[in-house]
Amino acid sequence: MRMSRMYMPTLREVPSEAEIPSHQLLLRAGMIRKLVSGVYSFLPLGYRVMRKIEQIVREEMDAAGAQEVLMSAIQPAEIWQESRRWYEFGPEMFRLKDRHGREFCLGPTHEEYFTDLIRDEVKSYKQLPLNIYQIQTKYRDEKRPRFGLMRSREFLMKDAYSFDKDEEGMRESYKIMWKAYEKIFTRCGLKFKVVEGDSGAMGGSDSHEFMAMSDVGESQMAYCEKCDYAATDEKAKCIYNLNIDEDAELETEKIYTPNVKTIEQLVKFLNVPADKFVKTLIYKIKDEIVAVLVPGNREVNEVKLCNLFGVRDHELEMANEEIVKEVTGAEVGFAGPIGISEKVKLIVDSRITQMKNFIVGANETDYHIKNVNYGRDFEGQVVEDLLLVEEGDLCPKCGEPLKIARGIEVGNIFQLGTKYSESLNATFLDENGKEKYFFMGSYGVGISRTMAAIIEQNYDEKGIIWPLSVAPYHVIITIVSTKKEEQVNLGEKLYKELMDKGIEVLLDDRNERPGVKFNDADLIGIPIRITVGRKASENIVEFVLRATGEKVEISSDEVYERIKAEFEKQGLKL
Repeated sequence: MRMSRMYMPTLREVPSEAEIPSHQLLLRAGMIRKLVSGVYSFLPLGYRVMRKIEQIVREEMDAAGAQEVLMSAIQPAEIWQESRRWYEFGPEMFRLKDRHGREFCLGPTHEEYFTDLIRDEVKSYKQLPLNIYQIQTKYRDEKRPRFGLMRSREFLMKDAYSFDKDEEGMRESYKIMWKAYEKIFTRCGLKFKVVEGDSGAMGGSDSHEFMAMSDVGESQMAYCEKCDYAATDEKAKCIYNLNIDEDAELETEKIYTPNVKTIEQLVKFLNVPADKFVKTLIYKIKDEIVAVLVPGNREVNEVKLCNLFGVRDHELEMANEEIVKEVTGAEVGFAGPIGISEKVKLIVDSRITQMKNFIVGANETDYHIKNVNYGRDFEGQVVEDLLLVEEGDLCPKCGEPLKIARGIEVGNIFQLGTKYSESLNATFLDENGKEKYFFMGSYGVGISRTMAAIIEQNYDEKGIIWPLSVAPYHVIITIVSTKKEEQVNLGEKLYKELMDKGIEVLLDDRNERPGVKFNDADLIGIPIRITVGRKASENIVEFVLRATGEKVEISSDEVYERIKAEFEKQGLKL
């Protein structure tokens, strides 16, 4: 492609709306443009990268025995109503009606649609196992779209669904997809970890997330360096050594704490460590008011709380000031468990039952109570683990301290079991002629999100550094001066020769200053640059690697072999 003809509206300044490097660079490199919040257009260079990622996904899915289809993004309400998710999915679902008043949604995911397809077509165990997938746009009305392609309202996704006759078959399909995903993200040049995930709205049993390591990732993961344990912070079990007081239970005592509401303020005011307090947090869960008790030095894991009550995250919120006053009789900041169990349900993290003589709110403005003990002074529903994991907590598998890192979720796999086949009554006949429900798996790859994740791991102050496998073009030939005939002739000759050998080439034939050309080449991240300059008459060019900045002058006759060697280094073939 000749850059003189290319639509590539690069920007010199960082757009004020862009918060993270991938968003900034995709905009600056002229690869995407925003239409409205969370909705982007992909321009020629960006769309080429997207198609490269799609192709990698497609090749590995096909190699794993999956078959590609294309389903509609518009889905009728009826199939979602059968699974009950029409009522449960929440405000992220785009809903619409046709001219006849029939309800539809723009698909945020496709479990119901694929199950509906299979229940009408697959009737015998002889047709199983089956794995079908699509690469298609998904729609979610995010409350706060942000970070460019990371959290958008319209995004490209590969979703696959496996159908098996039993649980053993489902687990085998799950393993096959796991291996396929490892190959996909390795080929995309990503550093990633596979972690246990929370099934959330998807339902089912086991799930795992493929997390691209990144400091700007919205997700946190806990992992152990001594064994293979890894889980999202939403899923990770929280185990830590409690500082248990062996003293006898003391008499409770009300203490005056004027305008001291938070744990941080209480620690300073009373000169007592945070682990000697118990926090009482008042939540509204659907239409129920609940008090949740956790140790004062720890945070509630709201995903675990949602799972406990079987609700979506939009159905859980902190109670407002009015509700807190009604429940406790005090201002916000002085809630405690003593005496409120008649008004609300008490949910107690199990660690509190092991603590002694702790401090809680007195349900009276400006007062707390010390020397409180579970069992003697209050009781509630004890839950084993309601806490958010922290660095240094103990590994559930081997007991060693856990590490915490941030990451970008680029893929997920779920063992759905019979959740959707039962709710949509999708059955087949087994070997004995008996009707059975399909065992299903669901497998997603965020194509557009993967694109952003690759940039987050591959950039510098000059711009993007694409791996060869997904780069919009492999090579850029920069003609330093288009007014010098010998440079133009050599550049054109290399351009034709490389394209004839299957290499994707950009030819910078623009009448621009050399600095502009070099800056653009670095910004858009083409892996290899061939600079045709002052030594063109000697058949000498400069060979530059974007990733390392390594420069070497070589004969133009050596260019192809050098490029071929770079492909081989990255495990690619020409």
